[in-house]
Amino acid sequence: MKTFANLQHTAALSRRFLPALLALLLLAGCAQPPAAPAAGDEAGLSEEDIFIDRMVLEEIELENEAVALAEGPAATDTLLLPVASGTATKKSARAVVDYSNITDGYVMVQFSAATAKRLKVQVKGPSTTYTYDLPAQAWTTFPLSDGNGGYQVTVLENTSGKKYAVELSVSFTVTLKDEFAPFLRPNQYVNYANAVNTIAKAKELAGSVTDPLEKVGKVYDFVVKNLTYDKQKAATVQSGYLPVLDTVLSTKKGICFDYASLMTGMLRSQGVPCKLVVGYAGTAYHAWISVWTAETGWIDGVIYFDGTSWQRMDPTFASSSNSSESIMKYIGDGSNYTTKYLY
Repeated sequence: MKTFANLQHTAALSRRFLPALLALLLLAGCAQPPAAPAAGDEAGLSEEDIFIDRMVLEEIELENEAVALAEGPAATDTLLLPVASGTATKKSARAVVDYSNITDGYVMVQFSAATAKRLKVQVKGPSTTYTYDLPAQAWTTFPLSDGNGGYQVTVLENTSGKKYAVELSVSFTVTLKDEFAPFLRPNQYVNYANAVNTIAKAKELAGSVTDPLEKVGKVYDFVVKNLTYDKQKAATVQSGYLPVLDTVLSTKKGICFDYASLMTGMLRSQGVPCKLVVGYAGTAYHAWISVWTAETGWIDGVIYFDGTSWQRMDPTFASSSNSSESIMKYIGDGSNYTTKYLY
């Protein structure tokens, strides 16, 4: 391990070249956010605009979400998988919201009718509104990422263009069992429920290790050493894209959303609470992760120890730059990152 003095010396030498390196890195692999806002930006609408009745002629407009493209507790053998328990539900003729397990940090939604129209779910928490795509005729899990407080979950169906009508809406108050409850289970963005190869690889990497940070290190090392950034995918991916973890694992390439989702799924399957964080690295829309341990709580800036401090966990930048000193310095600077959403 390099000493802190060595790192300071290297950082001083690379300071002149850091802006150019970052510019090249971002231009080479980072897709700039499209004109449409990121998932959840629809929340700028007033509550009166959003939650309309299906029978009212007035409609609302929802932008499609952007995709994050930028380059760059103890283990358990029992997976914590979501279930639609049916003890607390609200239904319409075509949809149902199951909020039986809100203390575990999630709701499940199903649009039971066949439809060719695009469906969305808005999860409005105490401070943030998330907007997701919803597949028809299948249960889909959505995390209550905003923590304790009042929520409103709304199912919407596309009518024309960007306009949607409300099919169903329900409100409830959440008191989580644990602050990390939303960040242990699979959801739409971190769907490891049926990713048998991802779960098996995580178990193989963890081996007999029980310390959460050691597991983080093993999973991180595997991802940054084995995955490559997919520039073609970054240039062509469409709004609504969701990572398929076993596909990412087998192809060993992806965009930053894939990197972060794969690491998050692996760690959650090993009982390590993990947030998939979406926001901005500089001006590029990006995804990274943060982890939780019983000893430290949430560690928003951890990935490796340089002899002095833990550095920010950003597997894409580290992989794409071969973990160069200058890029790792950038990763370690929290001011370069702006969080928008947690999944």
